[in-house]
Amino acid sequence: MSRMGDVLAGFHAAWEFESDSVLIRYERGIRTPKLFHALGERRVPLEAIAGVTLTRGKRGTVVLRVEPRPGADPLMEAAAGQLKESGDPYRLVLPAEREVLAEYYADELRPLLTESGPADRFLVKAPEGPLSFKAYDGKATFDGRTVNFRWFWTGASSAKWKAGDQSFSVGELNGVEWRSPEVFEGHLRLLRRDAEASAAQADQDPAAVVFGLGYGPVHESLPFAAAVLAAVRTSSPVAAVPAPRRDPADIAERIRHLGELHQAGLVTDEEFSVKKAELLAEL
Repeated sequence: MSRMGDVLAGFHAAWEFESDSVLIRYERGIRTPKLFHALGERRVPLEAIAGVTLTRGKRGTVVLRVEPRPGADPLMEAAAGQLKESGDPYRLVLPAEREVLAEYYADELRPLLTESGPADRFLVKAPEGPLSFKAYDGKATFDGRTVNFRWFWTGASSAKWKAGDQSFSVGELNGVEWRSPEVFEGHLRLLRRDAEASAAQADQDPAAVVFGLGYGPVHESLPFAAAVLAAVRTSSPVAAVPAPRRDPADIAERIRHLGELHQAGLVTDEEFSVKKAELLAEL
């Protein structure tokens, strides 16, 4: 670049061009996408960028965009092409009168992009934990090593109540499947190393949480998925971490709900007895 530290400011972000990277700082305005708020800022190494484009945008704007290499950014890998254009963290929207300046920076950047094709590792830093969000049927938490799903009695299916709260170390996982909450059947599913791909609906799979209106929004669930995916890629298989002892009040509430499922005929006598014994053993 001509001068390290040059800054190009757009409507929702400012890009600082450095000798080996582009530092993207997102604004926190009320019209800025919430995903950008959650990301804060991202440093994108030049080796993570495959190309740069400048196109005409809507309503008197131009759009400068860098194209990340496949496999370079855990956020984009988890998103799998499901982000709306307005939520693309690699677009910088500028007034049309700044087109010449944007073209200048694009021309300066292109000769520095020497890598192409899929990256063999993540080059852009994943969102940092601990992270958590509320899905429709449970709360998901991630501390950097373990993903926990705690079911809500108001939303979780009987299949998930039978299975109980879930805990997965990243060493047990092979990947993450994120389906945007903005489409039908949005969910976050954990893909386990020792299990075949699940054919079950997400609301019946104990390794998945279901999104819904106001539950698992993009700005919470996508950074979560990206952080888990990055941890999985850098981990080696390890033994599962035993679940901690439960709160007695919580156990009592779960037994009560299990009894309601039993009375409604959704749980057999044998299933009720087995699950009740498991819950009592957690005390």
